[in-house]
Amino acid sequence: MKFLDETKVYIRSGDGGAGAVSFRREKFIEFGGPDGGDGGRGGDVWVEAVNGLNTLIDFRYQQHFKAKVGMHGMGRNRTGANGDDVTLKVPVGTQVLEEDGETLIVDLTQEGQRFRLAKGGNGGFGNTHFKSSTNQAPNWANPGLEGEEKTIWLRLKLIADAGLVGLPNAGKSTFLATVTRARPKIANYPFTTLHPNLGVATIDGREFVLADIPGLIEGAHEGVGIGDRFLGHVERTRVLLHLISAQEEDVGKAYRTVKHELEAYDGGLEDKPEIVALSQIDVLDDKELKKKAKELAKASGSQPFLISAVAGKGMTEVLRALRDVIVEEAGENTALPDRSSRWAPGDADGETR
Repeated sequence: MKFLDETKVYIRSGDGGAGAVSFRREKFIEFGGPDGGDGGRGGDVWVEAVNGLNTLIDFRYQQHFKAKVGMHGMGRNRTGANGDDVTLKVPVGTQVLEEDGETLIVDLTQEGQRFRLAKGGNGGFGNTHFKSSTNQAPNWANPGLEGEEKTIWLRLKLIADAGLVGLPNAGKSTFLATVTRARPKIANYPFTTLHPNLGVATIDGREFVLADIPGLIEGAHEGVGIGDRFLGHVERTRVLLHLISAQEEDVGKAYRTVKHELEAYDGGLEDKPEIVALSQIDVLDDKELKKKAKELAKASGSQPFLISAVAGKGMTEVLRALRDVIVEEAGENTALPDRSSRWAPGDADGETR
């Protein structure tokens, strides 16, 4: 399935039906009087967050949505039928913005959440409505009110508990594929990941959602590489897992590069809880591993986890660390098993305990 996270859509609610001008005509009834019915109400345009969607691709093939108009009123005091509504079904996490692309209309963060984007026009009154003691035979009726029309933007920000960030080829997709059933594209060249991927990880019976986004490079906030357009998909996460490849010559510089891009994005990502991990450690010997772990610890200000998704090293520990932060940030009172301590650069064996 192709991924689309932003699209422009035109919507229009239905016009109200016109009221009817009609008089009762029956044999042996001399003064029938007015009997024109009211027009029906125009349909509304709604947006609804539904389960089972993770892209806005459907709106690439249909960008215009118009609700039905209300039917006109009829004689014998018959009211016209209301127009049918139109509902835009979008993934959970979709934001609806005005045409300027900045003014937020609604943020759909829960399944089943609905919002009316455009209200249908009211139906016009038939001539029966205007009958009075001084006007026994009104010969006019109201037209229906016009519906609303506007152009809106739909912008998807995926709902995930934890987000994976790092330079290209930091091992994010391999990590996601190892701990979840997601199957992102994995290859030994930059920008293998071209759009966000989601997966559900399980540790000690606790499930949480991981989001993997395309790698960042220096200048991403200025549009270099794929840019920072996908960072919005980790804005809603409770914790970031920052992966730095052990194959980087300067792991401290690699860490600072991504950290700078997160700060330049100005979406609050720099303030999120962060877990730092040195990935792909299976390619290093113990001496080189200790050296790079110390460099990364100095740059990040915390002891990094040492992991290898391919060899299965340190994966349980980092998943438990993610789970602990998610539970804490969510305010859940869940009894959690003791988490194993991380490996420190001074340990002799160079393995996680």
